[in-house]
Order: sequence, then C-alpha cells, then structure tokens
Amino acid sequence: MDFEERYRIIQSRDPRFDGQFITAVRSTGIYCRPSCPARTPNPANVTFYETSAAAHEAGYRACKRCLPEAVPGTPAWNLRDDLSGRAMRLIADGVVEREGVHGLAARLGYSSRHLTRVLTQELGAGPLALARAHRAQTARTLLTSTELPIGDIAFAAGFASIRQFNDTVGEVFRLTPSELRARQSRHSGAAPGSIELALPYREPFDAAGVFAWLAARAVPGVESAGPAHFARTVLLPGGPGCFVVRHRAGRLLLEARLAALADLPVLVARIRRLFDLDADPVAIDGALRTAGGGVLVGRVEAVPGIRLPGAVDPHEMLVRAIIGQQISVPSARTLLHRLAVAAGTPFDAGTGADAAAGDDVFSSLTLLFPTAAQIAEHAGTVLTGPRAKIATVVAVAEALASGELELGTGDDAAQQHDRLVALPGIGEWTAGYLAMRILGRADVLLTGDVAIRAGARALGLPDAPRELAAWAGDFAPWRSYLSLHLWRAAADAPRTRTPSTPAAPRRSKETS
Repeated sequence: MDFEERYRIIQSRDPRFDGQFITAVRSTGIYCRPSCPARTPNPANVTFYETSAAAHEAGYRACKRCLPEAVPGTPAWNLRDDLSGRAMRLIADGVVEREGVHGLAARLGYSSRHLTRVLTQELGAGPLALARAHRAQTARTLLTSTELPIGDIAFAAGFASIRQFNDTVGEVFRLTPSELRARQSRHSGAAPGSIELALPYREPFDAAGVFAWLAARAVPGVESAGPAHFARTVLLPGGPGCFVVRHRAGRLLLEARLAALADLPVLVARIRRLFDLDADPVAIDGALRTAGGGVLVGRVEAVPGIRLPGAVDPHEMLVRAIIGQQISVPSARTLLHRLAVAAGTPFDAGTGADAAAGDDVFSSLTLLFPTAAQIAEHAGTVLTGPRAKIATVVAVAEALASGELELGTGDDAAQQHDRLVALPGIGEWTAGYLAMRILGRADVLLTGDVAIRAGARALGLPDAPRELAAWAGDFAPWRSYLSLHLWRAAADAPRTRTPSTPAAPRRSKETS
C-alpha cells in the first residue's frame, strides 16, 4: 500500500487493517493503530511505519487511547519467505530472549551485522528493538488482562530485570506499569495457577472450522477438542505446560498453565500460528471470490474467514504427517495415540475451576507428545503398517533427536523442501503439507492429494494434477486457502470418502 491508500484507511478508521501498519503523528509524538478514534491528523504530519518498534525507534510513543499493541499480528509474516519474514517468526517465538541476536542470526544463516542491517532497512528497527517491542506488547497484555503481580509479569514478558521492564513500559507507553494496569478493567475466570488472555484476530473468523479440523485430529491424552474448544499439552523451553482455547461470545480466550511464566509469549505465538490468527481474511476471501471466474463465491460466502491450521511443534508435525500418509484421519489418530501411550511422558494438569461442574477439560490431558528421542526408541515396536513407513518414522526421529535434521518456523521454504524430499519416504505431498502447517505458507496447492482432487471434481473443476495446477494459477498467492475449500467440498460431496493423504504417484519413493 502506498501513502494515499494508507491515509484513506486511517480516515475510515477501518479496524480490519489494525496490525498491518503503524501511523506516527509528528505534531503529537505518538503512534496509533489505523482504527484509532482520534481526529485524523494532517497528512503533512503523518509517517507510516511497518512496525511499532520502528515508530518507537524514531522517537514516538504508543497512543494511550487506541493501544496500538493490542492488535492481531502482521499478516505479511505469513506470506514473506525472505529474511525479514523468517526473522519475525523466530523473534515472536522468543529466540532473541533465549539465544540472543547471535543465535537468531545463526538460525537464519547470516551474520548478526547483516541481519541487523536488513531488518533496519526493511522494517525500521533491528532485532533487539523488534524483540523489545514484542516484550512490551506481552507486558501490556498481562497488565491489562490478568491479576499477576507486576514482578511476575516482568519476567513472564521476557525482561531480564524489573528495572528494564519499568524503563521499557515507561518509554513505550509513557505510563508506569501500575498506571497502565489501572487504565483497564480486568476480569479473569481462570482457575488459580492459570493465566487467561484474550487473543485478538481479524473478522471474519471461521472458528467452527478450525475447531472441527483440530478435533478430527486430536490425540487422546495429548489433546482434547470440541465444537468451541481445543486443549492440549505442550513442551516449551521452560518445561511442560498445557492450555485450552475457547470461543465464547465472539471472543477467543486462552487459559494456560505453565511451568515457567517466561514461556507465555512463546506459547501465545505458537497458538496464534495454530489458529492462523494473524491472517487477513478480507484480502483472502476477496481474492478467492474473484479468481477462477468466481467459481468459489458460494463456498466463500458459506464459510467466510477460513483459516489454515498451523502447528505448535514442528518436529511433532513432521512425525504426524509421515504416520498419516495413505491412511484415514481416524486411523492416523489411533496410531498416534498408541505411540503417545507407549512413548510419551505422563502429565498432570491438575483440576480447574469447572471441575465441580464436571467440565474440567484439563483433566483429560494426561500425556506429553513423545519427543524425537522417545519416538526413535519406541516407534519400531509400537507402530503397525508398512515397514517402509515405520522405518521412515524411526530414521526421521533419530535425525531430529541428533540434530542432523533441523526443522522450524524460521526455515527458508525452498531449503526446508529440499531437506525433506532428500529423506527416504518423504515426497512432494509431505513437504508441501508441512510447508502449510509449519511455515504457514499461503500458496501451496497439493494437486496430488486425493481429497483435493475429489473436491475439485465435486465443484466441476479440473481434477487431474497438471490441469488442476494450471487452472488454480489465478488463485496465487492464496492457494493454501483454495486447498482448504476444496478439502471441504470433498467432505461435503455425497458418498465421498476423504482420506487424509493422497495415493503415491507411480515410481515415487514417497510412502504417501
């Protein structure tokens, strides 16, 4: 968007663009979200920034009226596979706090100096400033939505000391932590020992579709799901934890129980990817309506705001994808449950506030999904099915456990693809599916997938892989969301069986 487009957006105060850019006003020295209700500033006084960190580095402070940090994330990080996009995903995952700028740069394959130069040039702030802005956002959320002591919030947000926390909050918001907390009313229904937060997102949001997707694949003991909730255990940098996400009265609420409060920002970032909360549904739905001659208009109107489910753990997602090759979703879930029972670590989530009412979802969470080392040790004797597939699971788990194979949200998409397809038993379908789930790649169409081809056929579209790929070119860069609609069309078609993965192409070494 150019200056004129962005200025028209702030004139209209359209909340759909919150989080996509920052408006800084020279005459007041503040920066705002696009939907700020304050009087629209004179164009001569306006500067637009890509991030709040860039505005802060330029000397502006956050608006106390619109709180620009309280918005969904920038959807560009889901689309961009360049150095900046990959870095932003890792910064949100807390890599700077755990490993420093040198660790972040090493993960990305560049020097710290080059990384800082690129981020400053493209985003207006270096990695330290971007991480600092992320910590400030987490601190604001905790101050205004929980009753946690301010000292606990400082460390939960990732600050090294309370003094650093006080200085940052004061610089960014021009308020002390106590003053920022006093400006917002707080109400939490979380049980003692839990943290409850609201997760912002852009409307429309197909919450029912995401919960249904996750429920169909939920592994008993590790996960629990229903029409309006999803809960699971998770192993975070500070130790094991669990969470439940509920959709209530148009709000998405997270309740978490953690071994270390400092894991909260990491968990929130991973849940946002899991639910695709930083997507721009207006742009996606608009493109899907018009592309391909408008063939998806009815589907999009029936399911607005469709989301691409992500993954909370890349290693786990790789194992799930391999086990799910060439079998149905229920069959894959059965095998994964068997593996979790045999190899996973027992977990005790305790009881919650709803236990007396018989509605304590945490009581059903009894297992952590096995680590790569645990899978390598047990998969050969626990799993059933083709020997080649079991051998692939064991070999991949060993490679992940030893560090020989790296897989993460900050990967370059092309390099991740090449690493995966070089492994025996992993081919184009698995690599493409993992790009969708781990990297959040918005432009993947699995033309060899049986269910996607069945969905295309149900809608009267070309269903042969090559013809389908050619027809779908008009849907770029949103072909992952096209895939979701085709999967749904296959499920809705009468007497159409929807397997979880495609049949293997001839002469392919992939077991899927």
